[in-house]
Amino acid sequence: MAITALPPDADADIARVTEALAMITPRWNVRILLALSGPPLRYSELAAKVSWLQNGQLHPKLKSLCDAGLVERTEHTARHVTYGHTERATALLPILPMIVTWAEEHLEKAERPLAAIEQIEDSLTLLTRRHAAAILWVLKSRKEVSGRVLARIVMPSSDWTNIYPPLRQLVADGLADTEGNGRPYRLSAAGDALGPVLGTLSAWSAGQPLDQAASHPVWGQPQAKSAPRPWVSSPSRPAPVALPPARAVGSSPVWHHRDLFSHAATGRPTAAIPAGGPRR
Repeated sequence: MAITALPPDADADIARVTEALAMITPRWNVRILLALSGPPLRYSELAAKVSWLQNGQLHPKLKSLCDAGLVERTEHTARHVTYGHTERATALLPILPMIVTWAEEHLEKAERPLAAIEQIEDSLTLLTRRHAAAILWVLKSRKEVSGRVLARIVMPSSDWTNIYPPLRQLVADGLADTEGNGRPYRLSAAGDALGPVLGTLSAWSAGQPLDQAASHPVWGQPQAKSAPRPWVSSPSRPAPVALPPARAVGSSPVWHHRDLFSHAATGRPTAAIPAGGPRR
C-alpha cells in the first residue's frame, strides 16, 4: 500500500527505511544489540550486561527484537537457551559508527561528554519523527519545495496543512531550513549530511551490501553546501548507570562494538565554534 505519491520504488524505499528505524529506535534496543555482539548469551548473562534494565523489561525487548529478525533465540535444552545476533543484525552494526560520526559533527554540544551510544539514541530520535524519512527524501531529491507541494507528495490522502507540524519539527531539530512563512523548504547542512546514513539504511533494509549506499538514486548524490544553523540549547539526559569505562582517545579511532558504550573525546579544539546543528 502506497504511503506517499512518489513512484512505487521510491515509496517502497521510504517504507523500508522507516521500518528499519522503527526496529532499532525503541529505548534500549541498540544497547541490547551491542551487548549481544559477541558469542550468544544466556538470559542471565545478557541481563548482567544490561543491568540498568529493571526486572521484566528485558524479556519483552528480546521478544520484539526476535520478531524483527535481529535476535535469534536458540533452545539447546529446556534449561539452556541462548540469544545471539542474526545475520541481519550483524550486517546492521557497521551503520552505528556512521550515526556517531554524523552526531558528533552535527548535533549540538551537550553539557557533558556523551557516550557514543547516547549519540546514536539521540540521532535515531530525530530520524523517527512522524513522516521524517519521507520529508527528508523529498527535500533531498527536490532541493527546494513548498509546504503545499510537499504535503501532496508526502501525505496525499490528508489535508495539506497537516504537513506543517512534522515539517516545523524538522526545522526545530535542525534537519530542514526555510527563510520564513510561505517560503520553500530545503535540507539544512545537517539534514543533507544524513545522506550516507540513510543510504546505508536503505541498502541494509533492502538486503543489499552496505557499499551499495553510494549508488542510491537520492542519498547517494554528493552533498550540497548548505548554510549552517545556529545551535539550539537543550539539556541532555542523565547517563545510565553501570556503563563500561571510556576507551582511549585517539585522533583516528578504530571502532569496535564495545566502544559505542563509552565516550571518546573528539580532536576538535575547545574554542567556540560559530555554527552547529540539530538540537537533542
